Amino acid sequence: MALIDVVKCEMNDTELCKKFPSDDLRLGTQLVVYPSQVAIFVKGGQIFDMFEAGTFTLKTSNIPLLNKVINLPFGGDSPFKADVWFINLTSKLDVQWGTMTPIQLEDPKYNIIVPVRAFGQYGMKVINPEVFLKVLIGNMTSFSSDKVNQYFKGKMLSFLSSIIAKKIAKDSISILDINTHLVEMSEFSGQEMNAQFEKYGLQLIDFSIISINVPQDDPSMIKLKEAKDLAARLKITGKDVYQMERSFNVLETAAGNEGAGGQMVGMGAGFGVGMGVGSTMGNLASQYMNTNPSTPPPMPQEATYFIYLNGQQLSGQTIQNMQIYVQNGMMNGETLVWKQGMPQWAKASQLPELAMLFNANTPPPLPPM
Repeated sequence: MALIDVVKCEMNDTELCKKFPSDDLRLGTQLVVYPSQVAIFVKGGQIFDMFEAGTFTLKTSNIPLLNKVINLPFGGDSPFKADVWFINLTSKLDVQWGTMTPIQLEDPKYNIIVPVRAFGQYGMKVINPEVFLKVLIGNMTSFSSDKVNQYFKGKMLSFLSSIIAKKIAKDSISILDINTHLVEMSEFSGQEMNAQFEKYGLQLIDFSIISINVPQDDPSMIKLKEAKDLAARLKITGKDVYQMERSFNVLETAAGNEGAGGQMVGMGAGFGVGMGVGSTMGNLASQYMNTNPSTPPPMPQEATYFIYLNGQQLSGQTIQNMQIYVQNGMMNGETLVWKQGMPQWAKASQLPELAMLFNANTPPPLPPM
């Protein structure tokens, strides 16, 4: 092969580096390094002399490191073998990225794991040509930004998953609101991942998350929305009112069941529970609607009980409620009851305040409403 007189490399926008196609060099060869390029001499996989932009005539004085290895004589046109790699230092922008498989993220507010997909773009540039050449090139003849993108794809997405999770946990960002925080999440993710790129002699530029897509019909997403709705209801109505609504719902469901059990619970909902809830609602209304500080505080609430009837736990039951159940044959002394402060359930007849309900001298049932 003929000796090379001129060594230069014209690179397109996508190439980060390229090897000159021949290693038959000689002293006196012209080396042309274009602006935003670096030329590096490599011999036996080891990096030696590096040249920045300019035109150079190769001689023993300007390739001192390589000269020590091949021991070139001074002057003359002595041939020698060495690879010349050209590194492109311009920035490569608009590199697209996206998650091929969903990222599993746990919502920090509601502790529900939701699969999401993310898309965006970034730019990169070589900031340390020697490190870049050592780590990435190996024995390849070229290394384009597409290859870098493929190389980093798995690493970047694994980093991105943990980085996004770290950010939403740190700032308590719900996945339902994640798209309103894309700018700050992009900045945070770019700073975190740039440290990984620097290990390869690269710098990450303008990393951005364009969108994070959440599957609206995914069961976990539906569950997450329900959790948010529940939290909103508790915040607006308060815990006491919400628990009261739940009690109504349970009793209405039980009352709709077929058979004696449904009839019994329906009677409880119609009489006893109504009385207990009415008392509770009256007290709540007095707490939230009474703004006159001169009025006396509300009377202490009557003790309420849980009773176990026909496989159902009925809450908020007063002695008056249970008296109606006894008179209608729905409850007897063997019925299990419990109230706050009791270590466990007990028979109704064992509680002094309830024992009188099972006395034979109790009055007859009330007339129909």
